[in-house]
Amino acid sequence: MRVAVVGHVEWIEFARVERVPLAGEIIHALEAWEEPGGGGSVAAVQLAKLAGQCAFFAALGDDPIGHRAGRDLSALGVRVEAVFRPTPQRRGFTFIDASGERTITVMGERMGPNGADPLPWDVLDRTDAVYFTAGDEAALRHARRSSVLVATARILPQLARAGVPLDALVGSGRDQAERYAPGDLEPPPRVVVWTDGRSGGRYRTADGIEGTYPAAPIPGPVVDAYGCGDSFAAGLAFGLGSGLGVEESLALAAKCGAACLTGRGPYAGQLVLRSG
Repeated sequence: MRVAVVGHVEWIEFARVERVPLAGEIIHALEAWEEPGGGGSVAAVQLAKLAGQCAFFAALGDDPIGHRAGRDLSALGVRVEAVFRPTPQRRGFTFIDASGERTITVMGERMGPNGADPLPWDVLDRTDAVYFTAGDEAALRHARRSSVLVATARILPQLARAGVPLDALVGSGRDQAERYAPGDLEPPPRVVVWTDGRSGGRYRTADGIEGTYPAAPIPGPVVDAYGCGDSFAAGLAFGLGSGLGVEESLALAAKCGAACLTGRGPYAGQLVLRSG
């Protein structure tokens, strides 16, 4: 199976704390580390663990952090197809509290590839599934060359302007920045999914069928919620691209989201179906 992500990268500094500090308060981190993150990176690594390989079309900052992010993602098993922009790499800071919840601050604009960038877009003609998180409208049209195209609802205004047909749209049922209502996109996605964390979530198909899905059992102690949503989306793209039905794909996606909870950072706990 061939899969890909067209999206963005954020270089994330993590700090594990007992609780997120109050305004004006100083606290000490119990642990700190840094690694590439952002929805595109998380989904690309999860897809690589599911399919054995994943191409990641991205734009990185032409600075030491941007180049390090590319190397680190390659070391995680992703085939990075990136251009380097003359701008600082987008960064973020994330608190992980005692319950495993993450609180994120992002610095810099989301940076994705452009369709005119000299990247091997023809690969997508032979790709079973693509997850799209960032890029211009030409890049989105390239992504549509795949058999299945899944996108994040966080870029809903861009998706509405582009009018590119989607097989699935994934958004949070809690995050206002990811809210989708029927009629927001034309043509409507084949299926829209609203996630709701440990409560599972709900879905609606283009022909009006509605349903819910349960959260998957968490296969270990909860460590870190960072990356669960994009691991879920990657699992959904993989399931649909491999020919599974909506409910079967959602069950796999839920397993991916639950597994991610059990590792430090976005990658340590991700679900693996087969080795590369």
